[in-house]
This record gives sequence, structure tokens and C-alpha cells, in this order.
Amino acid sequence: MANEGLVKNLDQVVIRFSGDSGDGMQLAGNIFSAVSAVLGNDISTFPDYPAEIRAPQGTLSGVSGYQIHIGAGKVYTSGDKCDVLVAMNPAALKVNVKNITPQTVIIIDADSFTDKDLEKALFQTKSPFEELGLNNVVIDAPITSMCKDSLKDSGMDNKSILKCKNMFALGLVCWLFDRPLDHAMQMLNTKFAKKPDIATANIKVLTDGYNYGHNIHASVSTYRIESKGEKVKGIYRDVNGNAATAYGLVAAAEKAGLQLFLGSYPITPATDILHELSKLKNLGVITVQCEDEISGCCSAIGASFAGSLGVTSTSGPGLCLKSEAINLAVIAELPLVIVDVQRGGPSTGMPTKSEQTDLLQAIYGRNGESPLAVIAATSPTDCFDSAFMACKIALEHMTPVILLTDGYIANGSAAWKIPSLKDYPEIKPPYVTEEIRENWKPYRRNKENFVRYWATPGMEGFMHRLGGLEKDYETSTISTDAINHQKMIITRRSKIEKIADDLPLQEVLGDKDADLLIVGWGGTFGHLYDTMQQMRNNGKKVALAHFKYINPLPKNTEEILRSYKKIVVAEQDMGQFAGLLRMKVPGVDFKQFNRVKGQPFKVARLVEEFTKMMEE
Repeated sequence: MANEGLVKNLDQVVIRFSGDSGDGMQLAGNIFSAVSAVLGNDISTFPDYPAEIRAPQGTLSGVSGYQIHIGAGKVYTSGDKCDVLVAMNPAALKVNVKNITPQTVIIIDADSFTDKDLEKALFQTKSPFEELGLNNVVIDAPITSMCKDSLKDSGMDNKSILKCKNMFALGLVCWLFDRPLDHAMQMLNTKFAKKPDIATANIKVLTDGYNYGHNIHASVSTYRIESKGEKVKGIYRDVNGNAATAYGLVAAAEKAGLQLFLGSYPITPATDILHELSKLKNLGVITVQCEDEISGCCSAIGASFAGSLGVTSTSGPGLCLKSEAINLAVIAELPLVIVDVQRGGPSTGMPTKSEQTDLLQAIYGRNGESPLAVIAATSPTDCFDSAFMACKIALEHMTPVILLTDGYIANGSAAWKIPSLKDYPEIKPPYVTEEIRENWKPYRRNKENFVRYWATPGMEGFMHRLGGLEKDYETSTISTDAINHQKMIITRRSKIEKIADDLPLQEVLGDKDADLLIVGWGGTFGHLYDTMQQMRNNGKKVALAHFKYINPLPKNTEEILRSYKKIVVAEQDMGQFAGLLRMKVPGVDFKQFNRVKGQPFKVARLVEEFTKMMEE
């Protein structure tokens, strides 16, 4: 343990692990964030994957990163710039120049900065720091050679030994930030439970990395981020958005008393939802990895018709393919949850990067008048609540619901207090009753909210068929009557609009008499909230309305938007939500801030741009 007299307390710190996609940076970052969460720190993470499956070693296109923001109090983003950069090779250093400041401490593997490595990273000279104009504090640790020396008697081959380099870097960072190794060791033992020799090797290298920092840099201060404020008592864990989504689906099925069925096809960055749910057979979850996106959606519709909670997961390209099947669920008026983890497009685009560009596709991307509900999760932990609410709306209003998350919050993680199911509302599907059996028809509906009653196969006296052709409002038989079609179109739209009666009113955070209202939606909440707080600290009167419920919008949306003279809608697309708001609340003037770079917003840039807007 570092000398107590040399420990400096910090309120927050941002650390970025970076190296080749095969260097284990994601594992090192994940373990460090989990250790920090156990110590009571708040965390926000950003795994930054390369698009290539395995680019040539040491090249710029193969750099993988994992950024962690650790705070003594609440943190909302993974941070703009890092305070510590671990660069396992020259390519990682070069790619991450944009993510550092002059005060950033840089840790490098000195053994991986040979002339050949510099050439692969397209450096023109043998002095990479000078070439990049850097004058930072550098800890040039011989990580490769130290790792080899650490495991020279292990009996492992050279390739296996080098796979442990990430643990040496992790141990060094744990020393630098005064993190005990106990929990990291536990995680390694769990991960390599079936390969105890590998676990032992990684733990030894981890410990040697920690001791290296302690011995070589004993005169350098270490840092501690003490937790501040009262934590709500409970069990906490580090959770990413995809896992939280999976757990939210399970919780909703349990609350509704239904079996959860997921029909899905693997696609980046949504596949982990399928992986997570496939582990939960003991909870009655059924998962099917289908042959394509269309069959994944159709199988979920079949499960829904049979009386289960049908779910399908995908990303933008898959949502395109599922559109015809989703339309079937719209006209059949069946509950269905479609999880769309948004990524960079169009087409294959940038599959490992994050955008908010599927919004209008989710609302309108089907043929005909095809209304359904749309929800957008706001953070990794909110993915649980949003998934639960998507299921509740789908089941209680007999409609497909599209849940939008994105690559940033799906792969990013945060400290999460595991909730109690008793704290969540009941889910009551509108099942048919004996009282209506005699006069029942498949499209007979509640006249208050236009929701049709649900009869599942096996219910005596309620045998029926559904399909994709238009049905008669009264008889539920196939109809091509023009007036009836208009009535059914209006009814299906009204059913979605009535969902707003069950939604919470939109909250506005910040100054009640704000001179600027920031409007956002979905996974940008943390960045916009931090922006608002920084601007308020700078003496500006600013408020934030961040939308989770997109279709329908909360009932007080128009009232809010007509209450502010200056409004800026910030989103990671070219203005899709701004366009929707202009259509729903005509006559309100919005400014826009749009970035589609595949990377999270930078809070400093938002503060700069929004301040200019206020001063215009």
C-alpha cells in the first residue's frame, strides 16, 4: 500500500486504457471501473472499439480504448479529456492525442516503442512525443520485458505471457490511484475459473505491476478519490446498458407473470442483450438466435400471440429489416418490444460507434399509417427502467414499442443500485374476461383508451385469428371498406396518443427562470446535464428538458417549449428530434446543435457553443 503521507485526494479523475484490440484494454478498464465502484466511487465508462475485427498489430486502425470517469460524488459522463493515458504502443499514443491535455500523465510500454512500432504507427521520426508536440509527464515502464520476467518460470509460451501485459498496466494504475487489488484478483479468478493457471499468471503480473509502481515511483504522489455524500443503502454493481436492458426485460416479465421470449440475430452493438438473456434459463427466459433479423422479429410476434412477452433486439440496419414484421404487430395489435441499440450509419456505416440517427426510422419507418410507441433510455442504468416501461406500455396498450438505446450507453457502464421489484408498478395486460365472451371479437376494445382485449391460445370460447389485412371495426373480419379503413387508422393512432395519459409529465431541471432551455433526448443526458451545471456555475441561467418518452410525447411538452424564449435542441443526428418537435409544436423557434461523429459530445464544446447562443 502506498505511503499515506504521499496520497493526494481528488474529486474526480479520467483514465483511458488504450492499445491494440488484442491487448486486453477492455478487460483492464472493466476491472478498474468495477474496483472503483466497490470502493464507493461513482463511475461512467466509455469502451471505444475499433471497427475492424482485428486490424494489423500496431496500426492506427486497430487501436482500442476504454475510458473511465471516477468521481467522489456523482458523475454523468465518461469525461472529455483524460488525466491519465495508458498507451501500450505508439499507435495508441498517436490516436489519443485528441483525448489528452498538457497535464495528462502518460504511461507507455517502453518495449513497444521500437523503430518498427513507430513505423507501423506512421511516425516520421524516432521521437514520437516531440513529433506530436507533447511535453507531458511520462512513465515509460518496460511492461513487455517485466511481464516476461514475471512469468519466466510459469511454463507458459511467449504468446500467452504477452497476453498478460494488460494486467501489469492495470496493477500500475491501481498503485497510482491507491486501489487495493483484492477485488481485481477476485474478478480474475472468476473470469478464469476453468483455467486456474491463467488466473494465477494474471494475478502475479497484476501484483508485479502494482509493486513496480510502488518501488520505482515511491517519491511520486499517489491519488485517492474518496466517496462523498450519503449512499443509499443497498447492493451495488457495475452494469453496462445492454446488461441493464436485459435485466429490465426480465423484471417486467416477472411483474406481468409472463414468460420472456427473445428472438434475435447477432448485430453490433446489441448482441450482448442476447448473450445476457441466454444465461437466464433458470428464470424461465427463452432465447432463440434466429437465422436473420426478419425471423427474429417474427418469432417474437409468434411468442406474443401465444401469450408470452415477445422481444427482439437489434441495431439500425436490423430495424430496417424488421419493419414489415413490426407492421404486422401494429395491425394485429400485439404487444412486442423492439430494442434498437443505435450505431453509426447509413448502411454498415461505423458499426462500433454511437449515434442517435434512428429516431425517425423508429417513429415512421414503416409503410402505411403505422403508429407505435417509442422510448429512449438516458443512461446505462436507466436502460433497466426504460426496458421495464417499454414492456409495461406494450403489454397494457397492446402495441409494439421501440426502445432506443445507443452504442455509448449500451457498452458504457455505471454504478447501479440493484432495485427491488416491489418498488416497480404493476403490469396488467388487458385480458379478455368471461363477461365479454359472448359478444367478443378479436378487435373489440376498451372505449376509454382504444386498447383491444387480449385472448391467448387455449382460452376456451375465445378462438380467433389475426393477420395483416385490415379488419372491420365491429366484426373483426377482413374489410376493404374505405370508411372503415379510415376509422381503424384513426383508432390505432388514438390508441398510441392515449398512452400519454399514463406517462409522467416532462421534468425540467435547472433554473425555473432560465434564459436558455437545453433540449435533448436519449443517451446524451449526462453530457447535457453536465453542460447545464457548468453554465450555471458560470453565472448563466440555464435549464434542461431531456426527453425519455418520444412517441407519444409527455402531455406538458408544448407548455414547456412555449415557456422559453431561447431553446437549443442538441442531438447526435442532423436534427431529427428538432424536426419532430417543430411538427408537434408548430411555431416554436429552436436553435440546433448537431454532431454526427460517432463519438460522445464534449461538454467543454457544448458550454462554449451554448454560451455563444445565449450572448447572440
